[in-house]
Amino acid sequence: MIQLVTGDILLSDAQVIAHGVAPHDHFNQGLALALRQQYPAMAKDFRHYCQVSGPKAGEIWAWAGADGRRVVCLMTQEPAKTKNGHPGAATTHNVNVALRNLAALCREEGFESLALPRLATGVGGLSWDDVLPLIEQHLGELGLPVQVFDTYRPDQVPEPST
Repeated sequence: MIQLVTGDILLSDAQVIAHGVAPHDHFNQGLALALRQQYPAMAKDFRHYCQVSGPKAGEIWAWAGADGRRVVCLMTQEPAKTKNGHPGAATTHNVNVALRNLAALCREEGFESLALPRLATGVGGLSWDDVLPLIEQHLGELGLPVQVFDTYRPDQVPEPST
């Protein structure tokens, strides 16, 4: 069941936070930056994973913290064209593939709850009207609570959107 919520995703009680990134992302803006600041080991592990595996757009990468929090990076954006360049734009194709992979991971791992932001609509540049139906299609039938943060409010405990 999908619930649109307002608040700070980092204050969510969901077992898993999923967010959009680019392959080889530096986690230097938005939710990725906040996650890097809260879980520096995650960003370090992601960099190592990218160096070893060379992930492509549409793939996902999952990380587990010592506190039990899980973070899943959805590679919704194209990689940067140069080593220190800005990530490319997100595409609905990449979002679709990444969400399909996320749904499969949720089933395999037996996740109990999931939270994600307005995926690929900030830095990624996509329209929320194009992304929300993909979220509903892939995550709506998982049988677990899915919080979609349609409005970000820092330091606010999540509550249903009005």
